[in-house]
Amino acid sequence: MTAPALAAPPRSARSGLGWPLQALAALAGIALGLPIVVLVAHAIAAGALVEVAGFSVVVDALALSLLTTSISLVLSVVIGLPLALVLARRRFRGSTLLEAVIDLPIVLPPAVAGLALLLLLGRNGLLGEPLQALGITIPFTTLAVVLAQTFVSAPFFIRSARAGFASVDHDLEDAARVDGANERRLFAAVTVPLASTALAAGLVMSWARSLGEFGATIMFAGNIQGRTQTLPLVVYGEFQGGNLDASIAAASILVLAAFGVLVAVRVLHWGRALDVRGLG
Repeated sequence: MTAPALAAPPRSARSGLGWPLQALAALAGIALGLPIVVLVAHAIAAGALVEVAGFSVVVDALALSLLTTSISLVLSVVIGLPLALVLARRRFRGSTLLEAVIDLPIVLPPAVAGLALLLLLGRNGLLGEPLQALGITIPFTTLAVVLAQTFVSAPFFIRSARAGFASVDHDLEDAARVDGANERRLFAAVTVPLASTALAAGLVMSWARSLGEFGATIMFAGNIQGRTQTLPLVVYGEFQGGNLDASIAAASILVLAAFGVLVAVRVLHWGRALDVRGLG
């Protein structure tokens, strides 16, 4: 006679989470998400998203934001990729301090970051006067927007890329070397593909941070329509000026863009299997 099969425990029992904890988690999710839902719902109900094409200030800011964030993303990769690789593969005197300095813009208030850039590159700043003598003016220009965005967003890419490179299996790289791959080929065909998920996550997080940058931009680049006024500055400026519809439209675009990239990070998978044979 066989023993009766035991009934499967409830899902909450298997997970070790009782209904009070689940209810608390649900309430926390509602509390964090409700303001955003209300904002987007208001924008849809009021037709702000449909009428966004009629707000020249929003269209100009959207075009400028797309341009500057694209450039800042390229700069973040150019600066961050070799730096992340060195930090992931080498330990040297001062590496811990360097990592702390790189991460500092993440925890600094954005206004402080903008003030620091102004003291460095402003007309009376440390490098500002020599640049001024060469006829180069950076503050309150589109270039200042790009630099402010890069300063606050590059650490997100560097952190993610560093973690991705550190997770690459060295045995696979050694196998590629045995097959005759040189270091450049090894990096492009083995290291980058294996770290691609972390690299892609770093890219979208860095871009999202650039898109939402406000404090450093307004301190270092100002709020000039068509030149330095990005979407976050429109949200603030139009709200202060009493044009609530334009402010809500710009805010909704920011929310939808940020939500889209965050979903992409969690849902999409960029990594792919790699066969290191035949790389020579």
